[in-house]
Amino acid sequence: MIKACHLFLALLAASSGAFAADNRIDIVRFDAPELAAFGRFDIGVRTIDISLSDRPDILNTEQGANTAIYDRGLRVEVWYPAALGPDQEPGESYTTATRNLSINATLKGRAVRDAKAAASPAKYPLLIISHGYPGNRYLMSHVGENLASKGYVVASIDHRDSTYHDQQAIASTLYNRPLDQLAVIDEIERRSASENDFLSGIVDTQSTGVIGYSMGGYGLAINLGGGLSESAVTSPFAPANQLAAVHAASNPEFAESRDPRIKAGFLIAPWGMEHDVWKADDLGGIRKPTFWLAGSADETAGYELGPRAMFEEAVNSDRYLLTYLNAGHSAGAPIPMPVEFDDSEDKQGANHYTDPVWDSVRMNNVMNHFVTAFFDLYLKGDASRQDYLSILPNAESGVFDLQDGVPTDAHTYWKGFPQYTGRGLMLEHLPAAQ
Repeated sequence: MIKACHLFLALLAASSGAFAADNRIDIVRFDAPELAAFGRFDIGVRTIDISLSDRPDILNTEQGANTAIYDRGLRVEVWYPAALGPDQEPGESYTTATRNLSINATLKGRAVRDAKAAASPAKYPLLIISHGYPGNRYLMSHVGENLASKGYVVASIDHRDSTYHDQQAIASTLYNRPLDQLAVIDEIERRSASENDFLSGIVDTQSTGVIGYSMGGYGLAINLGGGLSESAVTSPFAPANQLAAVHAASNPEFAESRDPRIKAGFLIAPWGMEHDVWKADDLGGIRKPTFWLAGSADETAGYELGPRAMFEEAVNSDRYLLTYLNAGHSAGAPIPMPVEFDDSEDKQGANHYTDPVWDSVRMNNVMNHFVTAFFDLYLKGDASRQDYLSILPNAESGVFDLQDGVPTDAHTYWKGFPQYTGRGLMLEHLPAAQ
């Protein structure tokens, strides 16, 4: 019996090592919640470049001087439902920079490079992924592939001046982040309207959702209607000449600038509330459904005075808050730490992808479950997904009671979660005031 147990543990360790050695971004643990599983579509992936002409050059504009102008380039990874040919097998490798510029990582997923898009009678909703500061378009590739397999076109942005390779003063990010998100929606819409593009006729940009992590969440909060405070516009870290006033709640044109194509937002550890980027009333401008995700021990964006305060103050939004108890800033969003860090002495770089308490794959699985439920409900109109969101705030206060795998009337545990796996999680809901 002891030998058998040792053999089982050895096989389990070997299996885990095989996954880890490959930097898999598609691992779904045996105890993952139901909607973390991949969907029915094969996945295609392409890289596109966007050039935005005549944009304010924040880094080269001096206080009191005329605004410098430049062409701003963005690189975007696009995942989409695919129709694979007979000679195509799933399994894409991505070579990416990491938080440590001396270390490159090779990620492995399920997509096929340049595959043909799968036709559909109904167009696929669009999802935008916006990384942190710094980050890149592969930081949340786990959710990009996962959602593409479920019938979404997913566009993940390399935000110039915010990536590992080109991180610059935060003023550029404060100004450009929300505008980058909108520009990518415009580009995907243009491509879907084109007769000769790989996305031709398949994307419903009128049903767009945005997933924003950290500074991506900052940009998303603005695009949802959370205008900046006056102190944010005049901060020493803000762009010169109060150029960030374009995003200010006090700007009469700001409310009119909200993009009606964005129907819902998923904000992961959004940065800014602790730094007076918004005052409480500023977040009342958010009127679209929102899902907020945070770690209760977030050392970067905060919690009680950060994402949680934003969730509470977005009073005109029908909203949810998922809390990973005792997790830090890496809750849910980043891919697991690349194995290339295993022999590195760079602990700070490794910490970019890890959490002292939570397993990264488990956090990814939980996030992918809830992001699926949320966008299926609000972008696809799948009312059955409400059952995955209308749950007890604390899973462990519920009763787990299945008979032959079917919930009984007494069962009140979180829908889709195996027994005990809701521990350490809390989901709260607040309806819109108006």
